[in-house]
Amino acid sequence: MQAKYISYQDTHAFSAAVLDYLACKEQLKPYYKYSPNLKGFASAIPNRNFKGDRALLVEILQKQYGLIKSSSSVKANINLLADEHTFTVTTGHQLNIFTGPLYFIYKIVSTINLARELRHEFPNYNFVPVYWMATEDHDFEEINHVKLEDKVLTWNKKTSGATGKLNIKDIEDVLIAYKGFLGITENGLKFSRLVEDAYTKHVNLSDATRELVDSLFGRHGLVCIDADEPALKAQFAEIIYTDIIEENSSKLIADSNAGLEKLGYKPQVNPREINFFYMTEGSRERIIEDKGSYRIKNTPLRFTKEELKNEISAYPEKFSPNVVMRPLYQEVILPNLAYIGGGAEVTYWLQLKANFDHYHIPFPILLLRNSVQFIDKRSEQRMHILGISQRDLFNDTLQLENDWIKSHINLQFSLSEEEKAINAVFDQIKANAFIIDKTLAQSADAAKTRALKLISNLEKKMLRAEKRKHKTSLAQIESLKGKLFPSGGLQERVMNIAPMYVAYGDGFIDSLLEHLKPLDNKFTILFD
Repeated sequence: MQAKYISYQDTHAFSAAVLDYLACKEQLKPYYKYSPNLKGFASAIPNRNFKGDRALLVEILQKQYGLIKSSSSVKANINLLADEHTFTVTTGHQLNIFTGPLYFIYKIVSTINLARELRHEFPNYNFVPVYWMATEDHDFEEINHVKLEDKVLTWNKKTSGATGKLNIKDIEDVLIAYKGFLGITENGLKFSRLVEDAYTKHVNLSDATRELVDSLFGRHGLVCIDADEPALKAQFAEIIYTDIIEENSSKLIADSNAGLEKLGYKPQVNPREINFFYMTEGSRERIIEDKGSYRIKNTPLRFTKEELKNEISAYPEKFSPNVVMRPLYQEVILPNLAYIGGGAEVTYWLQLKANFDHYHIPFPILLLRNSVQFIDKRSEQRMHILGISQRDLFNDTLQLENDWIKSHINLQFSLSEEEKAINAVFDQIKANAFIIDKTLAQSADAAKTRALKLISNLEKKMLRAEKRKHKTSLAQIESLKGKLFPSGGLQERVMNIAPMYVAYGDGFIDSLLEHLKPLDNKFTILFD
């Protein structure tokens, strides 16, 4: 495969907050610590004072990987975490069945490639790519389906509590349908075996996801971590109790949100008064302050401050951070330098820096994951015939059609010169009318407005008439756009890895590893 790169601005798919952050705009500097480039890493490395328990981290990861047969690269990277010269670079994601949308794959590859680049630039240190498994998330509806071309496969079941603990014995029907899509080609059968091993050898979704992700990326040293562990939570216990009692995160993040809104940016997340859940088997419920005590929503449980402190000390695993506190937990237990996320994630991390500062936890470098648009050979040929460039492709369908008409037909559809002439004529009429009667100037303006509207409508009618003569080409544009931008959005947000693996096997991931550049801040276009 080959690659070309365009700016994120040219895709029209990223928010002003993300684009301004990548440009290191001065107004955003209070909301992050280090710039997202090698200079930022050069500053961050000597200042990353990790106070967590490295030996414990290694022990837990070794225990979790005892359930699968992983590569020597993963084992070596886990052992490296015991070394104080080793840092992690991390991405996180929910446990979508069968890896979910393609952007999850791009997140992982971005993280692996960042670790590789940092090893090259800073040879005195080690860098381990980490996938933080969002095992405590309880939004089953976001992970229980996968889209395959024109159909959606859905794992239907009644659930509650953390998705990582979900029993997967009833996923068999969805697994069979997914394998049916993969087919009987060599690549399809290989991926079928990987998927079947992951979802039939394990009891819960967390372990199945680790196995599948490891089968795709273990050879590149990617380490998957499930942080739903009592010993890891114990390192976070003091912050859990303090934040519940004092509600610091709620106040600090609300202040940051207000500051960002004044700058014209829309916050992605809003904090609650208490940003932790109480989690037990099959349950993950909000903690609510109620007249000086703390009750667990939808349960009869209630704690005084002292009882809450004792409960956190004895059972830290029962206290689950929400979206605004999970990043803090991550940085407490990992010797982490960078977090790689999508546009929404980068934006909400910018909302969190004041919280990190308050708890004296180092704020990581934020990087936008690589985004990819894959163009198959047939689509590329159609683009060539239609005269549509890779950059043009990101315009909406109506603009593509209008631009095609205007560039391929030897007629003048723009009546801009005529509009200028009308403006000049009516300006003279207005001047003459004003001399006669000042009140006539308004009438002249109204007449000009009507005339210009007539011209504009005529221009649109001319364009529509010409479009009717070229239905075939315009239908091809619409079909091309629909294929490459399913549901009108970026391909990576809808498409699963399955068709890519069937077509290219491991070569698809190898091409991503070759071409994705996490520090270049460019959108990647891949094609045959």
